Amino acid sequence: MSLPAAGRATGSGATASVTVGAPAVGAPVVGALAGVLAAARAEGRAALIGYLPAGYPTITGASAAMQAMVQAGVDVIEVGLPYSDPLMDGPTIQAAAEVALARGTTTADVLTTVAEVAATGAPAVVMSYWNPIERYGVERFAAGLAAAGGAGMITPDLTPDEGGPWLAAARGHHLDTVFLVAPSSTDARIAYTCEHCRGFVYAASTMGVTGARATVSGAAQTLVARVRRLSDLPVCVGLGVSNGLQAAEVAAFADGVIVGSAFVRLLLDAPTAAAGLTAVAGLAAELATGVRSAVRA
Repeated sequence: MSLPAAGRATGSGATASVTVGAPAVGAPVVGALAGVLAAARAEGRAALIGYLPAGYPTITGASAAMQAMVQAGVDVIEVGLPYSDPLMDGPTIQAAAEVALARGTTTADVLTTVAEVAATGAPAVVMSYWNPIERYGVERFAAGLAAAGGAGMITPDLTPDEGGPWLAAARGHHLDTVFLVAPSSTDARIAYTCEHCRGFVYAASTMGVTGARATVSGAAQTLVARVRRLSDLPVCVGLGVSNGLQAAEVAAFADGVIVGSAFVRLLLDAPTAAAGLTAVAGLAAELATGVRSAVRA
């Protein structure tokens, strides 16, 4: 899984306003994810985490949409690094990533987007497959992410067993490392994964790809309970949430609710950029109300 990606995976091309080694845009806060999750818990609610890929519909358009999400109540932003060969992304996110790549979005552009999100005060984490990071340079990426004010990275196809270079680089730059567990994970695997997570543990609620669903998988609550028996880290649930009622359902038992495809679908379907921003902000407000209205277990 460590071979450099071919095709249209993002790389080091194109210039951007964030350069490796540049002063941080708002110094990265050590433990920013843990702080936001703790603050939400103190309010008696789950945190709301929203995902969008950088570069869609444009680089500036993606940044504007992410900022609108924060203004409407999203606590943490996942900045997706568009990739040509996704393993976990469903058709909605794939469609947006295809456009972003076709328009030339690079890893440097992703770091610029992170800086613009971090300037809002909300933690920004990159969501990326491993090959683009290895291609860009692990240490170079970690330094650039820290310089941009990023809080860390979620790596859906990298396991802690094979993540030595990333774990070392992330620790060196005070970045959180978020790995995934799934309903199929054994207790031993969950425990091992949690030992190497910082910030939170990402609980994939279904055995499948991303995408909004009519109902949230019943396996999610069971998985969260299993993780909590083995770790004190916050557990955030992703895959499937698309509306306020579902957000409230997940917020009743999880520390964080992750929403991605539903936001991306709104941008894909919007007739204009302005309409897309309005739609994204509206969904963010609905989801924020949902996590705040949940009756916590």
